[in-house]
Amino acid sequence: MTVKRMDNVGIVVADLDAAVEFFLELGLVLEGRMNIDDEWAGRVTGLRGQRVEIAMLRTPDGHGRIELARFDAPAVASDHRTAPVNALGYQRVMFAVDNLDDTLTRLGLLGATVVDEVVNYQNSYRLCYIRGPEGILLGLAQQLGQQTDRENPLADSG
Repeated sequence: MTVKRMDNVGIVVADLDAAVEFFLELGLVLEGRMNIDDEWAGRVTGLRGQRVEIAMLRTPDGHGRIELARFDAPAVASDHRTAPVNALGYQRVMFAVDNLDDTLTRLGLLGATVVDEVVNYQNSYRLCYIRGPEGILLGLAQQLGQQTDRENPLADSG
């Protein structure tokens, strides 16, 4: 095996403070914030002379991370924040939540809106997509009933 884990998902935002507040309300934990403007970073990303502020947040179980980034330089190249879910490229991050209704209420106070509707998938999950700050697309899933492990909900059970 060559992959040990998925380390983080990066999301570029214009308002880092608002995005951090949103993900904290979702239940992630802020690990730290920092400015990155060293020349090594440009050699990694291909954006020489970059100046960026990042915030690293982790899921409560410690297994997943979101890296939020606000670029001061160079200028943002393009904007995919309101692209529909069938647009090419990365579109969303899915989070498992304990109580979907409570989560939607709390995030709604920060401007989040449900993309279409909350659905019940085969009495196993309640699911929806939401748009958060700056149009960030997230999936939320509440499992119905008890789960003993991370089985594949799409696997054929028979």
